[in-house]
Amino acid sequence: MEVLRLAIHSSNLGYPRIGEQREWKKALESFWNGQLEEANLMETMKTIQLSSIKKQMAKGIELIPIGDFSLYDHVLDTAFMFGYIPKRFGQESERRWDTYFAMARGTSSQPAMAMTKWFNTNYHYIVPELDGLQPRLMENFLLRDYQFIKDNLSIETKPVLLGPVTFLILAKLSTGVHWHKHLQLLVPVYIELLDELYRAGVRWVQVDEPILVQEIDEDIVAAVEYVYHSFHQKVPGVQLILQTYFESLSNYPEIVSLPVAGFGLDFVHDDGENLYNMKKYGFPKGKWLAAGMIDGRNVWKSTLVQKAALLEELSKHTEHLIIQPSSSLLYVPITVKHEHRLPKGLVDSLAFADEKLDEVRLLAEYAQGKRSLSDLRHYDEQTGEALRLLRGQSIKKTMHPIEQTERPPYAKRRQAQQQHLKLPLLPTTTIGSFPQTREVRQARLKRKKQEWDEKQYQTFIRKQIAKWIEIQEKLELDVLVHGEFERTDMVEFFGEKLGGIACTTNGWVQSYGSRCVRPPIIFGDVVHLCPITVEESVYAQSLTEKPVKGMLTGPVTLYNWSFVRRDLPRSAVLNQLALAVRQEVLALEQAGIRIIQVDEPALREGLPLKRQKQPAYWQEAVYAFRLATSAVRLETQIHTHMCYSDFSEMIDIIDDLDPDVISIEAARSGGELLSLFEIHTYRKQIGLGVYDIHSPRIPSRDEILIQLERALRVLRPDQFWVNPDCGLKTRTEKEAIASLQAMVAAAKEMRNRLFVSLQGGDQDDSKR
Repeated sequence: MEVLRLAIHSSNLGYPRIGEQREWKKALESFWNGQLEEANLMETMKTIQLSSIKKQMAKGIELIPIGDFSLYDHVLDTAFMFGYIPKRFGQESERRWDTYFAMARGTSSQPAMAMTKWFNTNYHYIVPELDGLQPRLMENFLLRDYQFIKDNLSIETKPVLLGPVTFLILAKLSTGVHWHKHLQLLVPVYIELLDELYRAGVRWVQVDEPILVQEIDEDIVAAVEYVYHSFHQKVPGVQLILQTYFESLSNYPEIVSLPVAGFGLDFVHDDGENLYNMKKYGFPKGKWLAAGMIDGRNVWKSTLVQKAALLEELSKHTEHLIIQPSSSLLYVPITVKHEHRLPKGLVDSLAFADEKLDEVRLLAEYAQGKRSLSDLRHYDEQTGEALRLLRGQSIKKTMHPIEQTERPPYAKRRQAQQQHLKLPLLPTTTIGSFPQTREVRQARLKRKKQEWDEKQYQTFIRKQIAKWIEIQEKLELDVLVHGEFERTDMVEFFGEKLGGIACTTNGWVQSYGSRCVRPPIIFGDVVHLCPITVEESVYAQSLTEKPVKGMLTGPVTLYNWSFVRRDLPRSAVLNQLALAVRQEVLALEQAGIRIIQVDEPALREGLPLKRQKQPAYWQEAVYAFRLATSAVRLETQIHTHMCYSDFSEMIDIIDDLDPDVISIEAARSGGELLSLFEIHTYRKQIGLGVYDIHSPRIPSRDEILIQLERALRVLRPDQFWVNPDCGLKTRTEKEAIASLQAMVAAAKEMRNRLFVSLQGGDQDDSKR
C-alpha cells in the first residue's frame, strides 16, 4: 500500500465540553444561581476536562487538543485572554470570572455582548468588541491548560487557538474602523503567547482560521501572509497547523505557501475541491497535511473502505499525514452508549464524538500498517445491514416541484387580517415560549418515568397554559401564546411527533452558553401522523378573547437543526418537512387559529459558505417555507421568527418568504439591523426584538422606548410589532413578567405619542 510510506499521526480538533451527563451545564447554572461556589465550579470543570482528555487517550488519539474546553465560549475566551474587555464591565479584578460571565450574560446594569452563529452551525459565539481597547496577554489560558494536563496525566497536548485574522473579522468595530487597524497590535500578543508555549515545551499548535474557506480578497490574503510570516520569524520552533473546516480552502496556492508546519483541510464538506486543488497545484513538500476524514458535524458512521481510498489518493501528494475529524466534535453528541430507545438498527448506524474517534484511530492504524483493508471492510459490514435498511426507505412522495397555492398580494391580506384581528397600533406579543420552571421540568420527568399517566400530565399542562394566559391578559399583551410548556425543544418536540424522525435520550449538543439541545435524526420518510399542536392552541384560545398564535417550527429549521441522512437530496427532505408542516398549519386554521407563527431561526444557518453555492440553497429554502405556509385563507396571518444571524445579505430573501409578519433579534446587536431598513424598503409587518432574553437583566421602560424610537425612524408605525428577541423559556417567571411589563408600558407610551399624528391615517391602526 502506498500509504505505508507515510509519517502518520492521529489527531482531534476539539471535543464536546458539556460532559457525558451534562455535568458542565449543571455546574455553570448552579454557580450562576448562587448554589455553587467558584472554587467548586473550577474543581468540577477540571474534572470534566481531565475526563475528556483521558477518553481521547484511551481512543488512541496522539495529538489531543487543549483550549477547546471553555467555561462558556472559545471566542469569548480569546477576547478575554487578550484583554478585550469592554470598559462597561470594568477591567481585570480578583473576581475575574464575574467579569467573564458578565460579558457573556450581561448584568443588572449592563447589556451582554452580542451573540451570533458560528459560520453555518447552530453554535453561537460571543462577538468580541474591540473599540477603544488595546490587546495584552492577561493570562495564557493555553499554557495553564497545557501544564495542568501535563502535571496530571504526564502527556503532551496540542493547544488550539483561534487565529488572529478570523478573530478580528468576526469582531465588532465602529462604522468606518477596519479590522486591519488592530492587526498590528494583536500579532505581537499572539507571538508572546506562542513563545510562552514554546518555552514550556509545546511543539504542536493548531491555529484555527475558518474564515479562509469563505471568499477572501487580496487584503485578507496579505493579512494572513503578514501574520504567519511574523509567527515563523519570531517563534520558529513551534509547529503550527493552520486549520480550516466547513468548506474547501479558498486561495489555495497562496495559503499553502505560508511558512507553517502543516495545513488542516476538510475532506468531508469541501465537495471534493480540496483534493482537486491538491492535484492541480500540488501540496508543499515536507509539510503536514491534517486531513479531515471523519464528519465532525453529522452522526452517521463513515464507510471506512471509501476513506481508505481517499487516503491512498492523498498519499500521492504528501508524505506527512495527520488523520482527524473534519472539524471539532463540538457539534455532535458525546457517545451512543446511552441510546437504548432508538429504532432497531439505527444505533448501529451512528457515530457520536467517541465513536468518531474510534474511526480516526482505525484509519490511522490502517495507514500505519497495523490494520488491513479487510479490517476496515469488516467495520463497514457490521453497520452495512442497518444502513441498507435505512437507505431502503425511499422517498415515497414525488419530489418533483410541488404546486404551491399562491397567496393573494400582501396589501389585500393585510386589509382582511386587520378587519378580522382588529389589532392596535404597535401590537405587543411574545415569540412563543414562557419559563420552563423546575415544576415544568419535574412534570415532564414524572411522565417520562410513568409516575404520571397522560391524563395527569395534560391536566398539569392545561393549568400552566391557563396561568400564563391570565398573566398575559393582566400584562395587556395584544397577541397571546400558549407558552409551549409541553415542548422540550422547538425541533425535538416535532421530531418526536413526525414519522421518519428519531429522538435521542442523551444526544445533547451545546447551542450557546449552557443551553444544550438534542437534534433529532431524520432517517426515513417524514410524514405528518396526526395533529401536533392543535389541542394546546385551541385550549388557550378558549380562555381569552384576544388572538392566540399557533406556534410551529418551520421546515428549514427542522432540517438544519437535525442530523439528516446525507444520501438524500436536500430538496427532497425539505419538501417532505414542508408538507408535514403544511398539514399542521391547515389543522390549526381549521380549528379556528387565525395567527400562525412558523419559526425559521435556522434559515441562514444552512447557507453554504461559498457564494456560488448559495442561490441553490435559497431557492430550496424559500420554496419549502412557502410550500408550508401558502395554503391558508386570506384572513389567516402568517408570522415567522429569526434570530442571531447576519441578515445584511438576506433581506430580499425574507421578502421572498412572503410572511405577513416577521420578528427578528435586534436588541443584543445594538439595533444594528436598523441600518438595513435605511437602504431597503420593507413593506410587510416586522418586529425587531426590543430586549435581550438571553440575559437575566430586566430592561427598563425607557430603554425599550429608546429602541422603539430608533426603529420608528426607519419603519412605519403601522408595520411595527413590539416583542422580545426570542422565546422566554430560559428566564425565570419574575424576569419574564417584569421585562414584559416594561415592554408593554413602552409600547403604550409610544402609541400615545403617535396618536395625534396618526389620527388622519388608517382608522383600524389608530384605534388605541
